[in-house]
Amino acid sequence: MDLPPPPAGRRAVLDVWCELQCPDCRTAFADLQALRERYGDALDIQLRHFPLEKHKHALAAAQAYEEAYAQGRGWEYAEAVLAQAEELAVAGEPLLIDIARELGLDAEEFDTALIDGRHLLVVDSDQAEGKAIGVTGTPTYVIAGQRLDGGRSQDGLRARIESLTDELLA
Repeated sequence: MDLPPPPAGRRAVLDVWCELQCPDCRTAFADLQALRERYGDALDIQLRHFPLEKHKHALAAAQAYEEAYAQGRGWEYAEAVLAQAEELAVAGEPLLIDIARELGLDAEEFDTALIDGRHLLVVDSDQAEGKAIGVTGTPTYVIAGQRLDGGRSQDGLRARIESLTDELLA
């Protein structure tokens, strides 16, 4: 069923607390891609960081994402890292730099960013905000003031997000 486009100028924001070494986040990214295709610029999907302690390279991956974002390719980078989450568990930071290189990003700058920690404040801020609003796992979505926990189950979440987005854009 084709839906009419949202009214001009209307936008909704979907915050997604995510972790790039998380298998559930990889599954969620398919839904996020479908939401991007359906709503285009009317739905502003904000990737927020919530690295989990159980994933050794999640903090570095979050910082690397921020460098990819700074270089204009955050979404693509996140998808590429999530596609190799198992490899990241073994290969660690060198894989993050290899992925940057494969995407044509400045890999040297990634290496430097991971060493100097220039993006750590953004990651720490996201994680602190997530904890403050009750995020305990990933993925967790926040839209229209509602927190939806995708770490327990993705079932029905996309439909719920679409319903809330439609309400915001109406």
